[in-house]
Amino acid sequence: MNASIPEPSLLSAPQHLPNLRAKERILAAAYDLFSRHGIRAVGIDAIIDKSGVARMTLYRHFTCKEQLVLAFLDQRARFWASGWLEAEVMSRAETPADRLLAIFDVFGQWFRVAGFEGCTFINVMLETPDRDDKVRRASVDYLEKIREFLARLAGDAGIRDRDGFARKWHILMKGAIVAAGEGDRDAAARAREIGALVLADALVHEASAPA
Repeated sequence: MNASIPEPSLLSAPQHLPNLRAKERILAAAYDLFSRHGIRAVGIDAIIDKSGVARMTLYRHFTCKEQLVLAFLDQRARFWASGWLEAEVMSRAETPADRLLAIFDVFGQWFRVAGFEGCTFINVMLETPDRDDKVRRASVDYLEKIREFLARLAGDAGIRDRDGFARKWHILMKGAIVAAGEGDRDAAARAREIGALVLADALVHEASAPA
C-alpha cells in the first residue's frame, strides 16, 4: 500500500514562476497566495507582485479578481480532490469500505504537513456569506463533487442510501479538518474511530434489510 506523505508542492503553487508563461505564472501566484491567506486578504497587487507580470497582462487574462478566484478554485479541485485525495485513497485500500476509512489515514498525514491550510472550499464559504455569490456557489459545487466520490464508495460498499451516507461521512471529514485547524493533529484518528462505527452500523443495517 502507498503510505506516502502528501508533498506540500502538490497542495501549493509551483515555485519556479519565471519558467512559466504569463497566465500560468498568474495562476500559480494566485494559487499560492489564496491558499495561504484566503481570497479576501489577497489583492490584485499582491498577485502581480508575486507573478512578476504587468498589470495589463493580468487583466488581459482575467478581467476581474472574481475570474481569478474561480480559476483558482477549479485548480484546487483538480489538484486537491481528484489529483491527490482520490488518488491517495484508491491506492491505499482495496475495498470500498476500507477506502472510506483510508480517507482519514490520508488526512492524518495531511494535517501534519508544514503550512497545513485547511479546506479551501470551506474557507471560501466562510469568507463569502452571500449565497448567490458566484465564488461561494462554486465552492459549494466542488464540495458536492467530493460527496459524489463518497457516494460512489458507499454504493460500491453495498449501502443503498448513498447520498445520506455520503453526507454523514462528509460531515466527519469537514469536522476533522476544522479540528485540525484548531490544532488537534490527532483529529483524523478520532474521526476514523467515529467513522468505523458509522460504517459498521450502515453495513449491519443493509445486511438485515429485506431484499
